[in-house]
Amino acid sequence: MIRRASAVQAMTCVLLAAAAFTQTAPTGTTAGKKKSTSKGASKSASKSSSKKRTVARRPSAPAVTSKQRASAAEAVAQWLDVPNSIENAAALVPFLEQLYRLEKGQDTEPLRILHYGDSHTASDDWAGTMRYLLQSKFGDGGGGFSHAGRPWNSYRRYDVSSSGSRFWYTDGLFGRPGDGLYGLSAASITATRPGEWITLDANCSSAELMYLQRPGGGAFEVSVDQADPQRIETDGDQKPGYVKVPLEPGSHRFEVRTLDRKPVRLFGWVTENPHGVTYETLGINGAQANMLLNVDEALYSEHLARRNPGLIILAYGTNEAGQKDWTHDSYRDMYIQLLERLRRATPAASILVVGPPDRYVRSRMGWVAMDNVDMIIAAQREAAAKMRCAFFDLRERMGGKGSMKQWVWSSMAQYDYVHFTVQGYRLLGAALYKELTGQFAVYSKVRSEMDTQPKGVQTSADEQARKDP
Repeated sequence: MIRRASAVQAMTCVLLAAAAFTQTAPTGTTAGKKKSTSKGASKSASKSSSKKRTVARRPSAPAVTSKQRASAAEAVAQWLDVPNSIENAAALVPFLEQLYRLEKGQDTEPLRILHYGDSHTASDDWAGTMRYLLQSKFGDGGGGFSHAGRPWNSYRRYDVSSSGSRFWYTDGLFGRPGDGLYGLSAASITATRPGEWITLDANCSSAELMYLQRPGGGAFEVSVDQADPQRIETDGDQKPGYVKVPLEPGSHRFEVRTLDRKPVRLFGWVTENPHGVTYETLGINGAQANMLLNVDEALYSEHLARRNPGLIILAYGTNEAGQKDWTHDSYRDMYIQLLERLRRATPAASILVVGPPDRYVRSRMGWVAMDNVDMIIAAQREAAAKMRCAFFDLRERMGGKGSMKQWVWSSMAQYDYVHFTVQGYRLLGAALYKELTGQFAVYSKVRSEMDTQPKGVQTSADEQARKDP
């Protein structure tokens, strides 16, 4: 009973922290009512305007008593209150060392974390919670990389605010195969008419715009805080282009506007402060891990090396579990190929593979746990072990197979039994933050002893190694 009470108390504290995170999030970032910024979406909207719209039926709410809801909330709280869930945590040592140096004021630039994934990541509730908690503890390194404009209708970031005109076409999204020149985020936007624009509002001390230079490329101008714009020509040999925007520390509005009918392709912004953590949300709705392999490797590798991340988080698997063409071996081999690509581009970065959460599927018998999630988790775990990456079994941490029902009953997951509510995502973010900072606390203690102990004196790490040879 004592453990149950403490677990519920911990869950309450996390929800209070999530409320504080909500209050600090800038306004105007929710995209539910924004117009599309891609040609495909705008054309689709115009075609459907004259037709009768078909509205997808939302899953109905389950009949749950107050007693069942309270019991489910207690179960969720207990599942989340389980420490040391990261497998092969030693793979995080390079990241933990950078975190240690950051805390001691020994590093001269931000520590960058890139979080790739699907819609669980793209909502920025889970990733945004991680960002808020890490930056509160280690300092605000700025927004880091964020998409240019609005690559899809629901795109948002809680720490920066972006907007754009209608006629940008987005490449790289699920179901949109293209030329692979998508860059760091696996999604880029292109305009082929003058007067198309994007904006970004961010608090930072440095800013950079990433674009594509190529033969026949168009021109655009970039400005900050309505100052005189800088003209950029993108015509030339194909290669990544970068525009550094000079500015003073503080809140700024950046604007880009195209100048002719030649194609202009943009990848995204990088906004940073001198010290602290950046937590860069790189999720795409409907994404699968193999989509990162569709990105041109030379371009992607340059972008990734330029970001020089300390930690890369890969959080895929929900959508793959619904695909019948994956087998354990084919999915494992694809994931190994992806991890090898990341290693080639940035060998010093730590990589954390996060397994998919529990997921249900509707059957004739009602809602049942999706069995294929088992295969995805096993394949990811095997790939992570082979490539010496850390692994976090999110489904196990949320309660194991079949636990999604308790999350739905406790109002922490949606009625589709796939996605979480805002509160649920923030609980997951807080749980992963607790895992990472728990690992950091252990590492920091040993590292401090190494700094202070004279040579020849045994540290706690030496003692542990002696006990567990």
